[in-house]
Amino acid sequence: MQISGHAAIVTGGGSGLGEAVARELARLGARVTVLDVNQAGAERVAQDIGGLALRCDITDSASVTAALDAAEAVHGTARIVMNIAGIGSAKRVIQRDGSPAPLEDFERVVRVNLIGTYNVVRLAAARLAKAEPLEGTSGERGVIVNTASVAAFDGQVGQEAYSASKGGVVGMTLPLARDLAQWGIRVCTIAPGLFATPLMNELPEAVQQSLAASIPFPKRLGQPDEFAALAAHIVQNGHLNGEVIRLDGALRMAPR
Repeated sequence: MQISGHAAIVTGGGSGLGEAVARELARLGARVTVLDVNQAGAERVAQDIGGLALRCDITDSASVTAALDAAEAVHGTARIVMNIAGIGSAKRVIQRDGSPAPLEDFERVVRVNLIGTYNVVRLAAARLAKAEPLEGTSGERGVIVNTASVAAFDGQVGQEAYSASKGGVVGMTLPLARDLAQWGIRVCTIAPGLFATPLMNELPEAVQQSLAASIPFPKRLGQPDEFAALAAHIVQNGHLNGEVIRLDGALRMAPR
């Protein structure tokens, strides 16, 4: 499907990879709604791209429903759904003092990254299923792109919660695509490696250079606009469905 002229929502669009996706979709002519728990970040991006900014907690069904209602009232049904919002975590199972890791930490990461992603998918897809198929397509109604991580496949020490949550996103990609095929809704997932996001930029320069050197080629951190370009291509390529795409420069993470 074409991007120009269609409504899009981007969760986590107030910074990092989500911001890059929101900007790319707007550049390609989409009517973009930026969703983020950080209202200020969402407003900054939306103002730059002429979009709509809404605060949204993806783990809260009422919050997502309200955001989808507001976005639809302004832009119409979102044909493009970009699930970029997520959080990180690094905590060993057995901590330095010998105590077990708090279960609450594991639950929080899984709730945001996995349950939150599914929450947006289910609520957005139900609306998409009621929309008319797009002209000039094979009965397509829209596209959903989720975000996993290479940690879903080769998580490092302390990444149990993060890897489990992203592994869940990977695991539900094909079933979602099969489930929603009857409605003409495609579903794909991007699993990024090491990217130059605001969170990464907080690390010392020497650490960033060391991480970049671990990537086979190109030996640099991924750029958010490269992630955004892939997200846009998935929308435009009608035969991409049920696929998880690693975007990592052939990186395979070491144990630590």
